[in-house]
Parts: sequence; C-alpha cells; structure tokens
Amino acid sequence: MQSYAEVMRAFVENHASALTVAFVAGAGVLALQRWLAGGVCRSKVRLDGKTVLITGANTGIGKETALDMAQRGARVILACRDMTRARIAADDIRQQSGNGNVVVKKLDLSSLQSVRDLAKDVQENEERLDILINNAGIMMCPKWKTEDGFEMQFGVNHLGHFLLTNCLLDLLKKSAPSRIVIVSSLAHEKGRIHFDDINLDKDYHREKSYRQSKLANVLFGRELAARLQGTGVTVYSLHPGVIRTELGRHLFPSLALWKRIIAMPFLMLIKSPRQGAQTTIYCAVDESLANTSGLYYSDCAPKTPAPQALDDAAAKRLWDLSASMVGLA
Repeated sequence: MQSYAEVMRAFVENHASALTVAFVAGAGVLALQRWLAGGVCRSKVRLDGKTVLITGANTGIGKETALDMAQRGARVILACRDMTRARIAADDIRQQSGNGNVVVKKLDLSSLQSVRDLAKDVQENEERLDILINNAGIMMCPKWKTEDGFEMQFGVNHLGHFLLTNCLLDLLKKSAPSRIVIVSSLAHEKGRIHFDDINLDKDYHREKSYRQSKLANVLFGRELAARLQGTGVTVYSLHPGVIRTELGRHLFPSLALWKRIIAMPFLMLIKSPRQGAQTTIYCAVDESLANTSGLYYSDCAPKTPAPQALDDAAAKRLWDLSASMVGLA
C-alpha cells in the first residue's frame, strides 16, 4: 500500500505545470490585493484628552476610523442618523478599544435642523473639539430630496457637512491646533458644479450628482483652508479608495444581473473598510501634516486633484451659494 507521501509526490510530479500556474496566479492575486490596499497610517500619536467627532461612524470606514481614534485614547463622538445601529457600533468600539469614552449623538445630514441641533448639543456639552471628520455620505441614489428640498446627494454629501463645519468652527478654533478632515472621492475628477442647476432639476443622473457632490467636497476644503489661515485649524480632503462598504447599496442592486456576476470577483480585491480608513486616519493624526492645510490626499500621501478642484473662483462661488442655501450669514 502506497504511503501518503508517495501519493502526494506522484500527484505533484503528474500535475507540476498546473500547480505552478495555480501558485503563480495565487501569488499574483495576493500581490494585487496588497497593492490595491494602498498606504497605511504609521503614526503612533496618542489622542488622550482630545475629542473627535465623526459623521456616519456606525459602519464602514467611519466605524473603522472611530475605532482607531478610540484606541488612541480620544473621546469619540459618533454622529449618526440611525441611533440603534450607532449604539451597537459604539458598544463594539468600546469593547475592542477598551475605551469607554465613546458616545453617540443624533445627526441626519438630510435635515438642516438636525445639523443645527447636533451643533448646539456639541457647543453646549463639549469642552473642546480637536478633530472633525466629515465622513458620512450617500452614493448613486435615485432623485430624492432632503427635508429642505435640496437634491439628496448634494444636500447630504456637501451642504449638511458645510453647515455642520461652520457651526462648529468656534469650538475648533478654541481647541486649536485642530483638524477638519473631509472624505471626498476620486469621482470628483469627472465632476462639475452646475451653478445654474445646482439641484439638477433639469437633468438628473445619479452619477452626475455624485460627482458634483464630491467635487464640492474638495472645493469646500480648499476655500475653508484659505479662510482659516492663522487660526490653528487645518483642513484636509481625501479619496479613501474603492472600498467594500454599504455606500454602494443604491448602485449594486440596480445593475443588470450579468454586471453583478462580473463584478463579484473584483469585489474580493478592493479595499476592506479598515484599509479604506487609513488615509482618513492619516489626515486626522499624522504629525507631518501639522503645518499643512488645504491639500488633497490619497493612499496616505498628497495627490494633485482634478483641475476643476483647484479653481479658487469656483470654490468661493460655491461657498457663497452654499451659505445662502443653508441660511448662513
């Protein structure tokens, strides 16, 4: 009777070519996954005594960012729409980090009143705010409107965060040096601000809307940085990468079945939420960025955004329009 070792040796000898191909292919996939994972934040800085507020922190890269901030010792505020899921996420973060100073506050970015209510809560009950991370977003949804009548993607991704940030600026200045991190997307490169039809009432396409909102994020960061010069508050916008999160929940089910089948293998290669959170974490804590403001980042490194994202006149025009839309003086 042949021994197990002899059987295996015979199998390897008879299938050497196939095994070599399989090994090379497997190594190639692992190398591709590692490359797609992108940069990693190497900073070991502690955040004891600091307060961090993260929007949309109950899932995806927001939750992973919150976990990292908690592990560094910060007081972490999860500002979320779904309070049930936010409380579950907060419990999970407390258990994983060993940091009990993780709290949940209500925030619905599709409601300007909800934004103002959260800002008032933070102003009245928090002594400081060291890092504000504008992470929450909606992607490729149908033509919905916010509570205030704005197109949903522009309203949530840009206007809600625009108002929240402005309402919290005094506390951020008081806590300086402090940081504002704005999660944008590579999609901004194909975006355009439709000043003559900002809600896209004349011609709505979900991709067009999403790209506009992500370009607005980068322009907002650029103009905000210019306005905050000398205050000790620095601003960063970023592309987190293509990530396996719930953000695509409106897109994937709408694809044809054959497209979903083709996409499935690629979904296994894209970033995990933990990998996708690295650039956000980098912008929030890395010591090398302390004196830098207004730049755009990807894979934990500065990158040049699209030309339309460098248009200072458009950035100022967008600021003025946004202030008018949300009722800021």
